[in-house]
This record gives sequence, structure tokens and C-alpha cells, in this order.
Amino acid sequence: MIARPATLLALVCFGLALLAAPAGAVSRSSVERQFQSWLADDLYPEASRRGISAATFRNAFQGISLDWNLAGLVPPGTAPPKHRRQTQAEFRSPGAYFSQRRLATLAARGRSEAKRWSQTIARIEARYGVPGRFLLAIWGRETAFGAVSIPNSAIRVLATKAFMSTRKDLFRGELLDALRIVQRGEATPSMMKGSAAGAMGQPQFMPSSYLKYAVDFDGNGHADIWTSVPDTLASIANFLNENGWQSGRDWGFEVRIPAGVSCAQEGPDRARSLAQWKGEGIRRVAGRTFDPTQLGRSAMMLVPAGTEGPEFLVTGNFYVIKKYNNSDLYALFIGNLADRIAYGSGNFVGDWGDVGHMLRSDVATMQRALQAKGYDVGGADGLPGFKTRRSIGEWQAKGGLNPTCFPSPELSRRLR
Repeated sequence: MIARPATLLALVCFGLALLAAPAGAVSRSSVERQFQSWLADDLYPEASRRGISAATFRNAFQGISLDWNLAGLVPPGTAPPKHRRQTQAEFRSPGAYFSQRRLATLAARGRSEAKRWSQTIARIEARYGVPGRFLLAIWGRETAFGAVSIPNSAIRVLATKAFMSTRKDLFRGELLDALRIVQRGEATPSMMKGSAAGAMGQPQFMPSSYLKYAVDFDGNGHADIWTSVPDTLASIANFLNENGWQSGRDWGFEVRIPAGVSCAQEGPDRARSLAQWKGEGIRRVAGRTFDPTQLGRSAMMLVPAGTEGPEFLVTGNFYVIKKYNNSDLYALFIGNLADRIAYGSGNFVGDWGDVGHMLRSDVATMQRALQAKGYDVGGADGLPGFKTRRSIGEWQAKGGLNPTCFPSPELSRRLR
């Protein structure tokens, strides 16, 4: 049952006491009581206005308490943690993301699942126009084809983060969407298992994504992304299709970029036709050729480790995959795994270089220095996305250096 404070005065005094207390003095029992009050007096009125019944709300939060094990929590009466310089070497070569053992294991399982669900995948491909190997790759990457245990209550995780986290508004919206799912009868609160970030089921959809993209493909009347493989695969396909998947196009190709062609040409805003890239001397690796029917289509340069790693030309479908998870490395992992599932091989030809001993805070310092010089690095977050990489390359070229398009300790010292 959701508790309420006896009087408004009691609530005011309780809140003032929490705000006045040092962080370590805030008791969990006090915060739990405030959480129950928040559910009743703050969240429920808004949920009711959005069509959530009292019975649904009560059922969703029956026995729910805060999950104190989650990251990024800011209990009432405490302040968000201040930014601290990182003391651990978190920044590593992108190659560390691509465990060959893991990719090989997922690919082998993916080929097995492709045979098992071949008829279902064929029907999904026909409806949504997305090749099955990409659906399998995302399914495998997210939850190891449904084998990963997902023990968290999505309602509890979202409620905790909506009440006391650094992104309360975001999670409040997701929590209200989770209640809409329950209200529609798509799933019970106990069924709605998710990650520690609130992403649900085998495709790891946030509730808002579930409402937009989840589909009932097995015909039982519910879009069940927790136990139904057909619903899971079709929902992933629907997501990609709705976000602009181009039927008949691949995700991209590993290439060789010749000396003299700048690596600072990355990004979807610097797309050129495959024929133009080919005219610059860019070739596919291992003697492969570009499909002549695709030479007029646009492609984008991708150098996730600058000149110190494999180089790629990618299509618009690469950026559709990024909408699933906004990371160049994630999309590259999915594309590579999809190739391994479909073709039985996919090792990168280019070697991943070593970035040396750098902290993410070192990279962020480089980004701020480049911003001060007028470069658009996409934000000083310590993660070198394509805007940071090409800014480094442009700065190097302007200074008479050979562009490498990737952070390094030497470049960090030069930028100080």
C-alpha cells in the first residue's frame, strides 16, 4: 500500500530535515517513506491523467521499494557527485571492444538460430525488408539470443531512477510508458524484466521503444519481447525499418585508404558516392570489389581508430544501426557479427593499434583544447567520436603534421 504523510506540515518538515542533513546522515528508511509519498502524491496524479487506472497503478507498485544497488542515484538530501579526474586507464584501443572469441561464439550460435528460425526469419524479411543476419546479430549482442538472465523488475528500476537519479525526467517518462504497457494488457508487472538501466526483454527495448516498435508476430495478441522469439526478431526488424533501413544495401565494407587521402573525412555529413571514393583510390580489402550497381549510392568514411586501425566505408544502414545504440563501435560490432553469421568469416584485415596510456579525462582535455581552437568535437566527454577524430586530423594537417585522426599522449601534450 502507498503511504501518505499525515499532514502537509509533516511533509514539509520531513523534506527540510532531509535537505539539511549531510549526505551520509540520510537514512534509507526515511527516503523509502518519501518515495512512497512521491508515488501517491506526485506520480499517480500524472499517471491518472494519462489514462492509467488506479487498479493498474496499485498492481504495478505493490510491494515495490527502491533499488539501492543501481548506479547514478542521488537520494533526497544529497548532491550529485562532482566530476572527478579519472585515475584509471579507461581509454583503450577500440580493438578491445571486438573480442574475437566472443564474436566467433556468437556467430556460431547465430548460425544455429538462423537454421532453427529460418521460416520465421524469411517471413520477417519479406514484411520489413531487413536481412535476418542483422536481427540475429542484434539479438545475440543484446542478450546472447535470449540466454542472458534478466533479473531486474523494470518497474522497480525505472521508479527508482525516476525518483532519485541524475536523469529523473528521462526515467519518469519511461516509467509512465511502462505503466501504459501494463494498462494495455501487453504484459504484467512481474513479466517486465529489464536491465539495470530499464531496457526490457530480449531486444533490450526501453518502454518508449516498446510502444513504438514492438510487434506481435506470433499471433497470440501480445507483443511479447520477453519469451517470444518471433516477436523479438520482428520487433527489432520493425525498429530498423521505421528508422530508415534501406532495403538492398549492406552496412559497409572494410577498405584500404591510400596515403594522401585524408582520414579527416568521416561522418554522415561528408558522404560521397562509392564511385567518388573509388576514384580517390579507396579499395575493398582482400581483393573484393564494390558492387557496380551500388557505385552511384552514397557512403561515408569510418576510421574508428584513425589510421591506427581498420578503415571502412559505411552506408546509411550503419547509421540506422547506430539508432539502436548510438556508438560507432556498437554498429561496427553488429555489422561484423552479421557478416560472420551469414558468410562464416569476418576477421578484420587491419590491425588495431595501441593508443598508449591515456585516461578518458586526458581525451576530454584534448577535446576542450580543440573546441577552444574552433573545432566541433561533438562534446568533451572523453569518447572520441567521428567529430573528435576528424577534428584531430584537421588540426594535424593545419599544423603540418601527418593526420592520424586519433588521440594519443603525444598529441595531448602538443595541444596543451
